[in-house]
Amino acid sequence: MPDPSADRPVMPDGYGVPESTDGVLAWERVERELVESLHYWVVTTRPDGRPHVVPRWGVWTANAFWYDGAPETVHVRNLQADPRMALHLESGEHAVVLEGTARHSEPPAADFGRTLSGNFGIKYGPRGYEPQADAWSGPDAGGLVVFRPEKALAWFDFPNDVSRFRFV
Repeated sequence: MPDPSADRPVMPDGYGVPESTDGVLAWERVERELVESLHYWVVTTRPDGRPHVVPRWGVWTANAFWYDGAPETVHVRNLQADPRMALHLESGEHAVVLEGTARHSEPPAADFGRTLSGNFGIKYGPRGYEPQADAWSGPDAGGLVVFRPEKALAWFDFPNDVSRFRFV
């Protein structure tokens, strides 16, 4: 998948967002924040329209966010009814907000499963998390969810570098 296109978001007068695309963030810099983040906030919508927000561990790889979640959890049940999801990093200063869709993923092929579990291990191994390459299959599996963004909003020096990214 090619890098998303970047421009400026439309914001109300007074926010000070430059009109020029000079200073728009490079996607590589935003993606680095996604890769290096330890905690992500996942936002789904309950069937009655109320939002549901939950922190998750996960990895950004292959242009998607991958995390595990048992089918019985509220956020996974919400996604079964409405696949739209938002993803936000912890920082409000280095803000990265993505919108897109998520779905249950079948267990990944062996090579990608090893890559995915290796990425989880590097990130969360020091915190006691030791996934196996086959962690997302079998009777004890928690399930694997993949989120694919459609658009993103990011800034590290608001309003000077506020940037909008479109993936489709």
